[in-house]
Amino acid sequence: MTNYRRNAPSGSSFFFTVNLADRRQTLLVDNVELLRAAFREVQGRHPFTIDAIVVLPEHMHAIWTLPEGDRDYAMRWRLIKSRFSRGLAPAPIEQLSRSQMLKGERNIWQRRYWEHTLRDEDDFSRHADYIHYNPVKHGHAPNAGAWPFSSFARMVRDSVYAGDWAGGGDEDDDHVFGER
Repeated sequence: MTNYRRNAPSGSSFFFTVNLADRRQTLLVDNVELLRAAFREVQGRHPFTIDAIVVLPEHMHAIWTLPEGDRDYAMRWRLIKSRFSRGLAPAPIEQLSRSQMLKGERNIWQRRYWEHTLRDEDDFSRHADYIHYNPVKHGHAPNAGAWPFSSFARMVRDSVYAGDWAGGGDEDDDHVFGER
């Protein structure tokens, strides 16, 4: 078994990208209440803060902050993905590899995900901007506020963003998103 080394300082904030195995699916938005329930259940047992999130049809991005003394975001993602998968009705013909069958897995998620430890406030801000602009980038919404499956509205209420942030036009030329 591969032993992945993860940079996980205690109490840090992390940016994640998590994808479905079949990027043509729309399972995440079609079953968003099930996904929300999975997050709530895991947060209830293993606390963490969701600082920013966007759920798109086939992938999601999030920024989490873990409590001091806790480094185990991998366990949380495993539990969220498992809870969501168990809640979905079985597909009529689900193509499973031998490895997936032996592990009792379903072919819903990509096994791995992208993780980036946020270095400072500027890095945090760039990744939060990337998260909230993502529905516009992928053509799902005309502006960040029009996409219902994100933390953008909460961040507008908290005065982090103006309500018309990334409201259309060429605003993305004025923003630096994600890693440099």
